[in-house]
Amino acid sequence: MDAQSYNTALADLRTVRDKIKKGRAELTRLENERDRRIAHLASYEKAKAERIAPAAGLSVADIVSLAPALAPDSIAADHSPPQPSAPEPAARPADSEPEPVDQTGAVAPAAGTTRDPQSAPSPAPAAENTHGPQQAAPTTPNAPRILPSIPEGEAGDAWCTHTAGLASSRPNFTQQARSTVFLDTTTGVLVHRHQTHRLDLGNQSAADILTAVFHTLPEGAERIYITAGAPWHRNADRYPYLRDAVAAWLNAPTPGWRTDTGRGRDRMAGHFVHARNPVGRYQREDGSQHCEIRSVGEWFDLDGDDPATVRDAFVLLWQTLRRHWPDAVVMGSPSQTGRDLWARTIPQRGQYADGFPVLSEELRGLLHATAGQGRNELITPPRVPAQLPQLVEYDRTFAYAKHTWKSPVGNPRRITAATFAAWSEKEQNRALYGCGHWHVRVTVPDAWNHVGLLPAPAPGERVWHYPSQPRTTFTTWAGGPEIHTALANPITPWKVEILDGILWEDGKPLDDWAKKLKETWTNLSAQAHFQGDAQQARAAHLASRAVRAILLYGIGAFAQRPRMVTGTTPRTLERDVPPDAEIISFDDELITWQRPSGYSRDPNAHPEWTAAIWSGARAALLTQRHRDDDTYAGALHTPPGSVIAFRTDALYLTQPHDWPYHHQPGDYLLRGHLNGPLTAPTTEEDLLALRDAGRAALASPGQEA
Repeated sequence: MDAQSYNTALADLRTVRDKIKKGRAELTRLENERDRRIAHLASYEKAKAERIAPAAGLSVADIVSLAPALAPDSIAADHSPPQPSAPEPAARPADSEPEPVDQTGAVAPAAGTTRDPQSAPSPAPAAENTHGPQQAAPTTPNAPRILPSIPEGEAGDAWCTHTAGLASSRPNFTQQARSTVFLDTTTGVLVHRHQTHRLDLGNQSAADILTAVFHTLPEGAERIYITAGAPWHRNADRYPYLRDAVAAWLNAPTPGWRTDTGRGRDRMAGHFVHARNPVGRYQREDGSQHCEIRSVGEWFDLDGDDPATVRDAFVLLWQTLRRHWPDAVVMGSPSQTGRDLWARTIPQRGQYADGFPVLSEELRGLLHATAGQGRNELITPPRVPAQLPQLVEYDRTFAYAKHTWKSPVGNPRRITAATFAAWSEKEQNRALYGCGHWHVRVTVPDAWNHVGLLPAPAPGERVWHYPSQPRTTFTTWAGGPEIHTALANPITPWKVEILDGILWEDGKPLDDWAKKLKETWTNLSAQAHFQGDAQQARAAHLASRAVRAILLYGIGAFAQRPRMVTGTTPRTLERDVPPDAEIISFDDELITWQRPSGYSRDPNAHPEWTAAIWSGARAALLTQRHRDDDTYAGALHTPPGSVIAFRTDALYLTQPHDWPYHHQPGDYLLRGHLNGPLTAPTTEEDLLALRDAGRAALASPGQEA
């Protein structure tokens, strides 16, 4: 790109910026008009929130927040989800990453919604938790979020049990591989085994893709990975949100095909709506063939890689996994693959030969509401300099693999404040260093001048912040690793008062699985480094990233978020939309909605494992010991005011540090370095722009940073 092209592109970018501003202004105007009309409708004496909600495209809760007088009388008396009077349209679970089980599930031909598997899990204990008071919703958008607690007495003690008849057990069947092809919808290049074809994809609709693939390959394919092109975004400019465009693409007519309803042991059915990585599941009208269209972006990010290289990456991944799992099969998504491989490491003898029991629904709900995922925090002036001398990015390599060596197992024990206080100091330290989840009251030390150490609930759903102002007191839940860090950090101990807690035995349910994945990752990373053939080196690198995704999303899948059921209702039957449903999209014919339905009987639901790993990873961002080097790394080993941001596994600083890096999981890898002076970022967009510039500067040291 020359200077003239650069200036032209800048001008075009400004034009897009102005259009976005106008679009946002118009959207704000329309939302204000909608709210005005809702308020006007609410003045009618017989107005009902459940009638207004579908017409407005909002949930009943949203309508009630705008017009409190419309709150149903039953809300205060009955917390269970109201049942629709008419038969409910067919619906399907929309778990973020569905897993194969030993039964076939029901499905709806409607699209569902989900979250990114790397994002924070959905909150809220299940609505069925009736042993204790429900958490009250904030009265204003900026009101502090109050975390739930365990009820007193026998009602709370009953939470610390397992769900009867539900346990993770070793599968007694062999997973079947699916014939897979790789398609670049931009160029029409299709790779099947060692053959390359060029297809005419027409308008790149799902129907056009299925027709072209099955015309070229008479035997067909069970899985089509899209490597480039994102056909589900082709008409994105017609919709306010990408998710709406994706849903429309998935639900468009497919002559000769219908939405898949599942088969055999596979309960996955219906389309899976995701803004970037959706899944379309189809079957022939006569049921003779099944096919799913997926994005390869679920596994790794591509940089112009052709379908042949992507196929080579999947072949390498499968071959390397087979060294540890002779029956390994690469399934549709990393989380499916991860959980299937883990299940095949469950011991066949010993204490847990019959499986790992699943916690009570109440305790799972508590963990979902009180155990966050990665730490994402941007620290702005005046806590950091307005002008930064430089920006340095460190990223913990394959971080979660560092924290799988110990996980909670056995019967959970409730540890009350009185019980904890009665223990000796040695017993207390052992408990806090073990596998526990603690309800605590925390006070920041008087002279504290560094980053916050423990997460506290912030206004908003699933939002956390990290108080650091001296003498600040707050109540929160935190895992053992973070509590231990707060009490034994290298600067000065924090005051932590134990209010309640849950304590498990220390076990190793994930250790064998994680070790095998780490060895697979090490092998593929070495191939990527030493392979002489450029294409094979790139394939090995992509395969190593896929292993990272298997472990990362596999761990996330254990969290088993509360299910969101989605369904569709004809516009002519608008009254039949469930009263507690949120409208997620609609057109002239159909209304698509979603509503929570609690927790499924998932035998592989272990949020206690994910909570422990996430807590350990957050603590390691603060301080991590390198035994072999007899040194420490992390935010607390930097000068006060030099930490700019935390982003899950990454740390952004104003100066470099000589931290050990041995290519091992958890090591701090220097990813970017940008010289200043730089204006301190005040938004996430600012930070990401500086991050990208820092990575580019580090990759090209000869260029001016």
